[in-house]
Amino acid sequence: MISEFSEPFLLEAERHAAWGAAQLEALNAFLPDGPWSADLPSCLYRQGGLELRAAVLGTYDTDERSWMWGWANPGLRGSEVVALTAAIERYGRAHGIPELTAEAVDLSGFEDPRRAAEMLAFTGMGVAEAPGYMGLPAGPGTRVYFLPDDPRVPRAALDPVTLPRTLLTGAGLIGHSARHVVGGYFDHHGVSHRTEGDRIVAGLPGGNAAEVGFDALGRIAGVEVKVLP
Repeated sequence: MISEFSEPFLLEAERHAAWGAAQLEALNAFLPDGPWSADLPSCLYRQGGLELRAAVLGTYDTDERSWMWGWANPGLRGSEVVALTAAIERYGRAHGIPELTAEAVDLSGFEDPRRAAEMLAFTGMGVAEAPGYMGLPAGPGTRVYFLPDDPRVPRAALDPVTLPRTLLTGAGLIGHSARHVVGGYFDHHGVSHRTEGDRIVAGLPGGNAAEVGFDALGRIAGVEVKVLP
C-alpha cells in the first residue's frame, strides 16, 4: 500500500497538467449530454447520440480503493480495446515510473483515493497523448475510464491570449513542479523554449514570445506574452 505517488510519476503528471486541463475542457464541450454505453469488442463509445472510437484506460474499484490499468484487465488483456493503453505500460518501463507499470495500484493509503485515481487517469491520458478521458460509473463500486481515440475530438490549441490562465490553472492542479508544467505544455505544442535563470522563454507561433517567471519557491510569478500586431 502506498500513501503518495513517486517522484517520477509526479513529474510526469505535471508535464501534462496545463495542456491536459485545457484538453479536458475541449472534450467536455464536445461531448453531448445523455446516457452512455460502450461496445468493447468494437472499441465504440456512445453518449447522447454521438459514437466515438475509444479505448479502455482503466477501472477504479471504489470499495477496494484500487486502480487497474486497462492493459492489465484479465478480460481485456491483448484485445484491441486496450491496445492504446498498452503504450502507457511501455512508457512507464522506459522511464522508470512504477505507477504506470503495476497492473493494479492500491490507493487505500491516500487521503483522497478517488482523487488519486483521477490523477492516474489524467497522467495515463497524457502519456497516451489522447484528447481527454471519460470517467463513468459502471455498476456498484466501479468506475470505468475511457480514452477517446477518434480524430473528430477537437484538440485544444495554444492561444497566446489565454496562455497565462492556462499555465496558472495547470500549475495549480498538482502543485509539485510548476517548471515541469510549463515545459511540458510547450513540449506538447512543439514550441521551442529555453531556461534563463528564473525564467522559461518560449517562441510562440507567428513570431510571438512568452516569458514565464518563477519565484524562490518555484511557483509561477508571472507570465508575459508579447503578441505581435
